[in-house]
Amino acid sequence: MIDSLKRALVLIVALLLTIGGLVAFRHNPQWLWLLAVTVPLTLLGFYDLLQRRWTITRNYPVAGRIRWLFYRLRPFLRSYIVEGDLEGTPFPIQARNLVHARARGETDTHPFGTERNTDSNDYHWLMHSIAPEPEPEAAPRVQVGNEQTGSPYSASVLNISAMSFGSLSANAIAALNLGAKTGGFYHDTGEGGLSDHHLKHGGDIVWELGSGYFGARDNAGRFDPARFRDSATRDQVKMTEIKLSQGAKPGHGGLLPAAKVTAEIARIRLVPEGEDCVSPRRHSAFSTPVEMLEFAARMRELSGGKPVGIKLCVGQPYEVFAIMKAIIETGILPEFIVVDGGEGGTGAAPLELSDWVGMPLTEGLVLMRNALVGSGLKQHIRLVASGKVYSGMGLARNFALGADWCNAARAFMFSIGCIQAQRCHLGTCPTGVTTQDPYRQRGLIPEVQGQRAARFHRTTLEALADLVAAAGLKHPCDLRPDHLMHRTGPEKAESVDRILPFLPEGILRDAPDETIYADWWEAADPHSFAPRIDLVQRRSRAQPPGG
Repeated sequence: MIDSLKRALVLIVALLLTIGGLVAFRHNPQWLWLLAVTVPLTLLGFYDLLQRRWTITRNYPVAGRIRWLFYRLRPFLRSYIVEGDLEGTPFPIQARNLVHARARGETDTHPFGTERNTDSNDYHWLMHSIAPEPEPEAAPRVQVGNEQTGSPYSASVLNISAMSFGSLSANAIAALNLGAKTGGFYHDTGEGGLSDHHLKHGGDIVWELGSGYFGARDNAGRFDPARFRDSATRDQVKMTEIKLSQGAKPGHGGLLPAAKVTAEIARIRLVPEGEDCVSPRRHSAFSTPVEMLEFAARMRELSGGKPVGIKLCVGQPYEVFAIMKAIIETGILPEFIVVDGGEGGTGAAPLELSDWVGMPLTEGLVLMRNALVGSGLKQHIRLVASGKVYSGMGLARNFALGADWCNAARAFMFSIGCIQAQRCHLGTCPTGVTTQDPYRQRGLIPEVQGQRAARFHRTTLEALADLVAAAGLKHPCDLRPDHLMHRTGPEKAESVDRILPFLPEGILRDAPDETIYADWWEAADPHSFAPRIDLVQRRSRAQPPGG
């Protein structure tokens, strides 16, 4: 009985004060203020005590709701009060502050030395030269194209990664495109179609096609060549891209709920208004690596010879090698391949997929680099890194691992106002970046935030140039794995080329059994994404006796 009274203490106190307030109110109307507080609390307490849905408030009337309040406030309290500058996830406050400072034109210098633990096992650094380069390229670019390209493109080494209209607001898309136009870099549409907002300011566009073929589909959801050609031949569209998977939810597809499929989104995506908009798990236009390359060649032809690329989060290595074998067999050369790290993701994804599926960028990038170099194809196909890059050092690291340029999504979201509130999937983004609510969007002014995106791009490349110059180089593509050191223990560090494998040119074609990828190369089939051998049996036969 005493325990029950303790648990209902807030209700009991509110009830007693209500009774006392009613008595006092008869003599002095000024006691109404007390009743205005205690009567609602008393009614709420009796409701909690009698309701049957929530255990915590049934046992702790009113008081149990305090737990709910702090539970809702917990992410914000941690972010602004509890976390250290380097502790937050997915991006620490130090990273967000760096992007915000560069976007706003504020100082990004740091006093009194590094705050990072240089003895930790995840610490890495760039090895500088005694003879730095006096004039590194301030705005380096990369030529995209091979002998099969009709209209090559010169890409910046930092661009906006794929983010769809629908997941991002109209004002956010317009701001990013204005930034791309001002800063001279490209803006990837994501798989949600080529919208008016992508085209509004004239920034360079890479049009991504996912499994839903939004903006280039017929009424049955299949690829429509004529509709694709009409948009892909626009001057503003510089390249096209086939999305196989993305880092946040590889192998999942996607769903835009019916409530979010407005008339505008329906028009852009060529889907019915007010109905669920589904991205299937896999493509219907092809089912094998060879068919995928033939589809890529068709896209290039329909676009007027513009570069075409493939984007994926790396899963099974034999699938990557199957694509290499298909390129060799068909002779069809895509101009670029984008590797999306498993740690990526701008919108919402099922937690298990986000946490546990997809190869992280470092491993995926190195595997794709080895596949291209080992197959003798790297000279024809550019390699792009996409995933959680926001600083000059992040760019430099990816270049050293084999990337030709980098794409960033969340960093550019920060540059136009995102504060990592993580409300992307709820439509209640406080900064108007990831909502379709027009009243929330009005806070984001494209003409202001677009300039900030351009400024972030420029200052980040300036920081990259400082690092490249320190290494004694002119262009970031000159960086190699031996320019990176990584700590492997409290008293030991190695250059990255001694930690991760880096294959020599052509070895997968000439002597695959001499590489660590021998089993996966053997399993790769250019005519199927499935393995052509049983890898477990293959490896069990290769085991030495007894183990």
